[in-house]
Amino acid sequence: MKPAASVILLTTLIGVGQGLFLALFTVQCYALVGLVPVPDAQAFYATGSAIALAFLVAGLAASFFHLGRPERAWRSAAQWRTSWLAREVIALPAFMGIVALYGLAHALGYTAEIARWPGGLGVDASFVLGVLGTVLAFALFVCTGMVYACMRFLAEWHSPLTLVNFTLLGGASGFTAAAALASLAEPALTRFLAGWALVITALAALARAASLWRNAGLKPKSTLQSAIGIKHPVIQQKSQGFMGSSFNTREFFHGRSAAWLRGVKGFFLLFAFALPLACLAVGAPAASVALLLAAFVLQLAGLLAERWFFLAQARHPQNLYYQAIS
Repeated sequence: MKPAASVILLTTLIGVGQGLFLALFTVQCYALVGLVPVPDAQAFYATGSAIALAFLVAGLAASFFHLGRPERAWRSAAQWRTSWLAREVIALPAFMGIVALYGLAHALGYTAEIARWPGGLGVDASFVLGVLGTVLAFALFVCTGMVYACMRFLAEWHSPLTLVNFTLLGGASGFTAAAALASLAEPALTRFLAGWALVITALAALARAASLWRNAGLKPKSTLQSAIGIKHPVIQQKSQGFMGSSFNTREFFHGRSAAWLRGVKGFFLLFAFALPLACLAVGAPAASVALLLAAFVLQLAGLLAERWFFLAQARHPQNLYYQAIS
């Protein structure tokens, strides 16, 4: 397939926002039971929510460049009963709204108890919003992943690993961003968040390696013979039948060489996993702002390349027929 920059930015940036929100709420849950220090609400929760919301807004804005008629974008939610894309269109704004309210609750100090657990733990409005946001964050991961995993004719995407990778990659980038934020605003939380980032990034590397191994062994179900209904053993296409390129030759193939694909794969494996893991491992003990920021920037660059590769690796069956322009 031909990767679209708008889709790459959408799926990568909202993943950062989702992961960062989950990191913030993870800290709140641990702090509630006394396992980590209670951070300053405005410096950590409110600032982190604002950053997460900025990534979500940037991803949503990028998605509009993929639309032929952006003014009709609202109609894309109409088919929510059958379309994962429509469900994603609903889940994303809902999640953005909860993230905004969560950050606002912490910024304005809405911490009065509204309920109490049997064990004596108090629950405030921000905690309730955190639970709702967590549910919506994972729902959005599922919706975004299923947009691709539901396509049976694209074997590279049609796998549970697609959902796993979307979730783990978003979580890894979000927790890495949270570790960098903690090094600036709450150094006492740096090791805790960097540890989570290390674990999730390592799991994401294993899951992505598993998907690469799976896709390398896939064999196309269609052949040149089945594509055009001719059983002759030797078939060679000479012309597409057009004077120039068409939608089929532009939008269903990336046009890059096998060497380019290998280069992109090596780049994202290095930048999305190996280098961030090294920066996190070295920077966490000293709460190094420079190393933890570098870990996030390097990982974000790697994830953009990973998403390009993910989209490009899918081999559309129609390319068996539309192989040549002239």
